[in-house]
Amino acid sequence: MGNRLTQIATRTGDDGSTGLGDNTRVSKNSLRPHAMGDVDELNSHIGLLLCEPLPQDVRELLGDVQHQLFNLGGELSMPGYELLKGDGLLQLDNALAQYNAQLPRLVEFILPAGTRAAAQAHVCRTVARRAERQVVALQEVETMRPAPRQYLNRLSDLLFVLARVLNRMDGGDDVYWKSERLARLAAGE
Repeated sequence: MGNRLTQIATRTGDDGSTGLGDNTRVSKNSLRPHAMGDVDELNSHIGLLLCEPLPQDVRELLGDVQHQLFNLGGELSMPGYELLKGDGLLQLDNALAQYNAQLPRLVEFILPAGTRAAAQAHVCRTVARRAERQVVALQEVETMRPAPRQYLNRLSDLLFVLARVLNRMDGGDDVYWKSERLARLAAGE
């Protein structure tokens, strides 16, 4: 891996460019820095979620996710380099199966609300979706392996499931959307 940062304020980005891990410079407004930034933002939001009271298994899972996201960000910053490993995706798949099995089947849309931890998990989910869209946009113009896109896709699904788990942590429930159409159907109209 390249040199570690020893000086934070380098002023090299004052011209609107940023350095990648392969020592090339690109516009801060190009697709790669956008994807890197969204992954970094997602990791920061997960850090905020970790400030909440969480079951220990969820806390450990999210800690692992933060490390995988750092790997993903590193991979995005070094074109052609592979840091995100397949076991990270497998961990998400296993966690999805485990936590989803504990939940009742959804019969209505839910709002991104409930407990503070659940609401923060929903924020993480939406940022994961945005990061995924940025990676897809990057993959449309540059050759990349599918792992970063797949990881973000699966992570957003897991964050949705975890939000539901966290809403039930102390006997709560999801916050359901009040659909006017479904209310009329329930009333027999």
